[in-house]
Amino acid sequence: MRGWLYLAAMALAASATTAVAAPPKPLFASDEPIRITIKGPISTLASKRTGGAQPATLTSAGLTHPISLAPRGITRLRKETCQFPPLRVEFTQPPPAGSLFQAQRRLKLVTHCRNGADFQQKVLLEYSAYRIYNLLTPQSFRARLAQIDYVDDGGKPTLSRIGFFLEEIEDVATRNDMRVAHMGPRVALGQIDPTGGARFAVFNYLISNYDWSMRAGPEGDECCHNGRLITAGGPLIPVPYDFDFSGLVDAPYAGPPEGVPIRTIRDRNYRGYCAHMTPARAVAAQAAARRGEILGVFGAIPGMDPRTSQKAAAFVGGFFSDVASGKIFKTCVS
Repeated sequence: MRGWLYLAAMALAASATTAVAAPPKPLFASDEPIRITIKGPISTLASKRTGGAQPATLTSAGLTHPISLAPRGITRLRKETCQFPPLRVEFTQPPPAGSLFQAQRRLKLVTHCRNGADFQQKVLLEYSAYRIYNLLTPQSFRARLAQIDYVDDGGKPTLSRIGFFLEEIEDVATRNDMRVAHMGPRVALGQIDPTGGARFAVFNYLISNYDWSMRAGPEGDECCHNGRLITAGGPLIPVPYDFDFSGLVDAPYAGPPEGVPIRTIRDRNYRGYCAHMTPARAVAAQAAARRGEILGVFGAIPGMDPRTSQKAAAFVGGFFSDVASGKIFKTCVS
């Protein structure tokens, strides 16, 4: 390990908080995939993509929960992009104590987009990104894989596909003894925790993702784009999500954004802030020290094809090469 990597890792360890995150709620307390059945107007949701939430049921481990379903998202909501939309699942009655969904209210469900087997692998690749960020910090979204049997109203089975539930940001904050920070459409760089901001940027370099902002939200919305902010009352810590535009996933609808000097989304270009360079070096060193664990994520995900796993590990291996050579920090944003 190069000298700066060692010193950066020591600096990060010296400045790290001693707080330990609380356990997650039952749904996110395990990485074992679950099997569920969602029954409702599945064909209508897939075809119309508009209108309010629709009544449905979710069955898991012999318990049936009344829910409502609504399409969500931006790019993946478009019919020309995805045959099936991402969903918002809302429990219309509190799930009983002791059930898998105890204390859950509203959940994002990441779905398969298209019916082909390759899109099942892309769901697993996006899920793997959450697992990697979990290794870097507990200030991250937990995710839970699910084999989902979709049944249309009337009892006709529609399809069975892999998806995953995403933890709510309020629960991420509570686990870390923090709260959600609801900000305006933009925040100042000085409000961002330097280590949190550096980790956000280094991780997005690792997966080669450019579809984010830690300081600005979509027009008319609060900060941030594909990130949420949590705080203990001081600086803001950005928490990333939504990785389908990353080079790791390599979705066919994802391409390089304007203004970034890359040819494809699998080309890496560091987009973190120059002001965060010292903690960024420390975060990169922390990730390098956990190379084996990070690369091991792909082989541990049920259902991931060995070819997909090997290709993903080779791609992320490029990150470690860039850290070792210092190439990662050839650029930064002023």
